[in-house]
Amino acid sequence: MRLSSALIVSAFLLAASSAASADSRVFIVANQADGYGVDECLARGDKCGAHAARSYCQSREFAQATAYRRVDPDEITGAVPKDGGDKCSGHGCGEYVAITCQR
Repeated sequence: MRLSSALIVSAFLLAASSAASADSRVFIVANQADGYGVDECLARGDKCGAHAARSYCQSREFAQATAYRRVDPDEITGAVPKDGGDKCSGHGCGEYVAITCQR
């Protein structure tokens, strides 16, 4: 009887810990041209953007980046001003990247 109770409790704790470790969050980042092409790698979802996305997630105490892609400003509700208030000129202005981070 004790063994079966211990197994049930262990299974419950294992399930609870795996659910907590699967915490993920999507960050919306302005896609600013850096002259090195990292912005293009992130926006296209190319393999070359993986390191930048992972570094971004790790700087926010997440373990890894599970996805990254360009997003249209219309996909972002209420977070992006339409008037272009920031003084951005050149390639990549008004473009955003979504980076999904996981703990």
